[in-house]
Amino acid sequence: MATATGAVAAEPVAPVPIVQAPEIVRVVPAPEATQGVANDAAFLYAVQNRRIGRYSRATGQRVGSWEGDPALYIHINSCQVMGGELVCAMSNYPNTPMTSSVEWFDARTLRHVRSHSFGPGLGSLTWIDWHGGSWWACFANYDGEGGEAPRDHRSTVLVRMDSRFVRQEAWLFPQDVLERFGHFSSSGGRWGADGRLYVTGHDRMELYVLALPEAGGRLVHLDTLPLPTNGQAFDWDVLHPDHIWTIDRRRAAMVESVIARVGANGG
Repeated sequence: MATATGAVAAEPVAPVPIVQAPEIVRVVPAPEATQGVANDAAFLYAVQNRRIGRYSRATGQRVGSWEGDPALYIHINSCQVMGGELVCAMSNYPNTPMTSSVEWFDARTLRHVRSHSFGPGLGSLTWIDWHGGSWWACFANYDGEGGEAPRDHRSTVLVRMDSRFVRQEAWLFPQDVLERFGHFSSSGGRWGADGRLYVTGHDRMELYVLALPEAGGRLVHLDTLPLPTNGQAFDWDVLHPDHIWTIDRRRAAMVESVIARVGANGG
């Protein structure tokens, strides 16, 4: 913009938003907390490949555990509680060809209930969420170990499926978020009640806020929020809508914290 004297005036600078650091509320030690965490009104669930630990929300003490046959249960990545069952995303990472399945467990007894196999073709299932009458599943792809050339992490895809797991739509991830994933991929994801999709990578202390695009086949990156821990699978707290559960792999612990989500009410 030119002034009367011919000088160019500086454009107004937009204020830099202040992002609050997450406030840690509680840390619950759990040796199984290496892949992800889930919760319901009474219990916390720590996930580790072929092991699941069930912990009392009130005391933090382990009250149940499950360990699967390593030949069958290779890499459970994440779980969430739905209708009294743990719904878990599993792959055969780092084996190839990549194959994936959804595994259901009774949340009270941790007994395995049933399975749905996707087979090979899309990548490694890292997380799955039920939202708006559809299943939303993330199939990760990798650059190195566990990957299948010519696909790399840029081929990570979000797939929307109906209740019978029939594919309806699919989207790639935003380019800048893929760069943050590095050679890995998305390890966790949940829809929020605000209609936004929240995802984590493998190791960065970041939560990416995404949305479906107006057109085209690539998700839109809206925001990045800080986390107190490094990536991996997470879960919204069912009792406190503004709280999130993540895991601290180095400390083998489940971590409850409060994050700032503009306009969000949990999910």
